[in-house]
Amino acid sequence: MSAPSSADDFLERHRDARADVVDATDPWVDGGRLERAGADATATRDPATGEVLATVPVCDSGAVETAVEAAWDAYDGGWTETTPATRSSRLFEWASRLDDHAEELARLECLDTGKPLADVRGEVAGAVETLEYYASVVRSQTGEQIPAHEDVHLYTRHEPYGVVGQIIPWNFPLWAAAWKLGPALAAGNCAVLKPAEDAPLSVLRAAELSAGVLPDGVLNVVTGPGRPTGEALSGHADVRKVSFTGSVDAGTQVMESAAAHVAPVTLELGGKSPFVVFPDADLDKAVTAAADGVFYGTGEICDAFSRALVHEDVREEFTARFVERARSYALGDPLAEGTTMGPLTSAAQRERVREYVETGVEEGATLRAGGAAPEDAALADGYYVEPTVFTDVENDMRIAREEIFGPVQTIQSFATYEEAIEIANDTPFGLAAGVATESSDLAHHAAADLEAGVVYVNEYGPILPEAPYSGFKRSGIGHDLGEDALDHYRQTKSVYVNLDEPTL
Repeated sequence: MSAPSSADDFLERHRDARADVVDATDPWVDGGRLERAGADATATRDPATGEVLATVPVCDSGAVETAVEAAWDAYDGGWTETTPATRSSRLFEWASRLDDHAEELARLECLDTGKPLADVRGEVAGAVETLEYYASVVRSQTGEQIPAHEDVHLYTRHEPYGVVGQIIPWNFPLWAAAWKLGPALAAGNCAVLKPAEDAPLSVLRAAELSAGVLPDGVLNVVTGPGRPTGEALSGHADVRKVSFTGSVDAGTQVMESAAAHVAPVTLELGGKSPFVVFPDADLDKAVTAAADGVFYGTGEICDAFSRALVHEDVREEFTARFVERARSYALGDPLAEGTTMGPLTSAAQRERVREYVETGVEEGATLRAGGAAPEDAALADGYYVEPTVFTDVENDMRIAREEIFGPVQTIQSFATYEEAIEIANDTPFGLAAGVATESSDLAHHAAADLEAGVVYVNEYGPILPEAPYSGFKRSGIGHDLGEDALDHYRQTKSVYVNLDEPTL
């Protein structure tokens, strides 16, 4: 019998990992697994091999109803009476438990999303840090005493909505869940959260790890696609607040669904983020930032630097260096140390990226690197696309205007500061932008002039829980992260206490 090929070894390693970390996949409702979620189920696949990881129930409207009822029972049954100190303690304990299981969660998310293990470890750490941040900051929250009149004691109270619905995407499952759950639970709400059907496993495991820490029903996770599960959640009359991260089209539907029962929404939607490279930029820094900004996570990032706008004086040198950097990525097994780029998360997303590559060529752009699947036979069944670079791009091309959500960079040029800002802002999106310059004057002026909720200077990231994260224009409404996010999960009440003249 011949020795196993590298492809055989690859498959065996993933099957072993699946056996080690993939357990029950039932929704988590009222402190336990909901075994009767609906008649249908969907398969989540390992993006590196195409094999089925697990079969996950599709929660129907009845299952969503059960989860919402459990959340209200938990809220009315005691969570509404908890103090910030108590909620802080519970969140710290849950974060600590997640940290104790960090490697398990990272491997689970690596299998579910296809991200390199080293990257996912950092994202799990980010999720833990986010929960710890909200566990800390909630204890410092106060109301306001307003000195309006001498005969009125006027003050404000911040109160939770009750039960909130949350829907997250498949590109950062556990981290995105922490962005939503941290402020929601810290503010005193109970939550029903729906992860993406393509990557629900790490979130389900994290919910299971809340058992015995969070009271039953405080955190509930329902599984399934946008229809019927997400639609049932965002449209539920007893869900008092909805927070969604995902595409513009899906976010529009969520907003319409929530509007039917006048539930406020927070939306973090798509992006087509420019990275502006001025002529004085340190090109080593600029190339690294641009590459990190579009190739990290295989480009499946809402704020990806997918449009590089480069001053004409440095365009050729930047392009040569960037193409070299694109070709340097090690596509491979995301479970293997040393892999710097994994597959896209789904076969559908791979086909979407391939179609955009074909569109770019048809539009007249020059394909300078990538655009195809890697030649390694061991990767043939995975959802891989090489890091891709287009030059000779005009701003009216589809590849320059539409969110591709893959490892595809377009390079355009500009001659003046005004032209750079005009091109950068000529987009319906406004999630993020980047600036490469050694001039503090340029950096601050560009940060003010760019129409984006987040601006990075001379690097991509970091994203820290202390700062609000939000989009302009069609990229969203409201904030994730920062203390601002707490306000999105609270209602403010003004209390007037009328005072008579004191008598003895």
